[in-house]
Amino acid sequence: MPPTHEVLNQPPPLAGYDLYAADPVLAEALHREGAGWAEERVRALGVLAGDPEAIAWGEAADANPPVLRTHDRYGRRVDEVEFHPAWHRLLGTAVEHGLHAAPWRDPRPGAQVARAAGFYLWTQVEAGHGCPVSMTFAAVPALRAAAPGLAEVWEPKLTALAYQPALAPLAAKAGALCGMAMTEKQGGSDVRANTTTAAPAGPDEPWLLTGHKWFCSAPMSDAFLVLAQAPAGLSCFLVPRVLPDGARNRFHLQRLKDKLGNRANASAEVELDRAAGWPVGEPGRGLAAILEMVNHTRLDCVVGSAALMRQAVAQATHHAAHRSAFGRRLADQPLMENVLADLAVESEAATVLAMRVAGAFDRAPDDPAEAAVRRLATAVAKYWVCKRAPAVAAEALECLGGNGYVEESGMPRLYREAPLNSLWEGAGNINSLDVLRVLARRPETVAALLDEVAPARAAEPRLDRAAAAAERELAAADLAGLQGGARRLVERLAVLLQGALLVRHGHPAVADAFCASRVAGDHGAAFGTLPPGPDLPTIVERATPKVG
Repeated sequence: MPPTHEVLNQPPPLAGYDLYAADPVLAEALHREGAGWAEERVRALGVLAGDPEAIAWGEAADANPPVLRTHDRYGRRVDEVEFHPAWHRLLGTAVEHGLHAAPWRDPRPGAQVARAAGFYLWTQVEAGHGCPVSMTFAAVPALRAAAPGLAEVWEPKLTALAYQPALAPLAAKAGALCGMAMTEKQGGSDVRANTTTAAPAGPDEPWLLTGHKWFCSAPMSDAFLVLAQAPAGLSCFLVPRVLPDGARNRFHLQRLKDKLGNRANASAEVELDRAAGWPVGEPGRGLAAILEMVNHTRLDCVVGSAALMRQAVAQATHHAAHRSAFGRRLADQPLMENVLADLAVESEAATVLAMRVAGAFDRAPDDPAEAAVRRLATAVAKYWVCKRAPAVAAEALECLGGNGYVEESGMPRLYREAPLNSLWEGAGNINSLDVLRVLARRPETVAALLDEVAPARAAEPRLDRAAAAAERELAAADLAGLQGGARRLVERLAVLLQGALLVRHGHPAVADAFCASRVAGDHGAAFGTLPPGPDLPTIVERATPKVG
């Protein structure tokens, strides 16, 4: 080869490493939130997530999106989605490791945290396959709460550690997956505007649903929770793809969405033509029935966004640690060091909040204070962490320069994926309004929030001042009439929670940088504007994965 073709000054691939060992923030949170018993299980998934073969699965699944087959060669409807083999490897691995069901199979203390940690690690390989994992995980508590009879039938298959993609009657399945179909083209998040109807077919018979769904998540699943207008009002139904007698339900896939990101996953428009469905909860109480599912999928939105942020920061810090310019490593140059540290602070704050919310899910059934934290912090974190992910992905991509804009780097895939979780399960405005409703209707959530922050106030004057200001604002605000300022309030609450968690549990350098920039407000509009003072080299070193 001519000497001009010698490859110099390029970082080695970020592969062949243990994602868990490279992430002290996650490891600390796993133990702190009561799931230290699961460390070896989580570590095994971290090793697998860093394996070059698994990384290649993620790349292949994204590069080969699913294909819809509506009819066979004879003109009969088949309504099947074909996936690349890499998709099945990713989803099969997730199911085998219980990411769809572990807390329901083994509900010991810390089970939700252990499962969230695994979801966080495996999402970094490829995020799209997390949709059916999350839907199935969230369907179980919804069925338990609103339809125990259906739960008794479906839960053994929804929680099985067996991935069986072929459609078949439930009795013939080793394991099953569940999706969701709520929104319609005329209503979107306003599901009360739905026009899909459900009519009773007769005593001891399933209901018959007719209508069109604009977004059906994971349309290859075995069953779906579907909202429809019944005579008593908006109701929830379990609609299987295959009926007990082996016949295909009249649940027709019309087309797959051509999405910005999340391309490995299928999202569909579906037509229900007198499709058979079984009631989940009382007629007219559909929102209450499906909100239990939404609460759990919102947790996964937070965990998934934190995972994307972590992978973006890992790629950026790894590149800067091995790339030189103007005579020294990028990581050693003050301005790049500021950018990397700023990104690392944002990522660490997202991870500690995500894991704290997962811990609240564990403890809420037996602790009213934790139940209040779960109710408020889930919506607050869903809004803020998911909003921060696209900004982190964009800045991390820029750290790689032109290389980051090239598909082979993997950064464009992270960038395209980053906005999704902010849209899914209620966009920013929906979650902000949800926070206002919770604060107004459940005053115990305000007390739980302030109690969560209280232990850190004495140790950090900047946090104390911010907490006092928030306390005054919450006491004086007309929460019912605060819609125009809802986002501002939710952002302040999220930063306050993250700051308190970092002061109590984070690395002192990270807590100092967070409080100086986010809490005290000494921060520019872009990343890389941390004020002087914090120990930036320590922050960057903590965030940089060690390979080899």
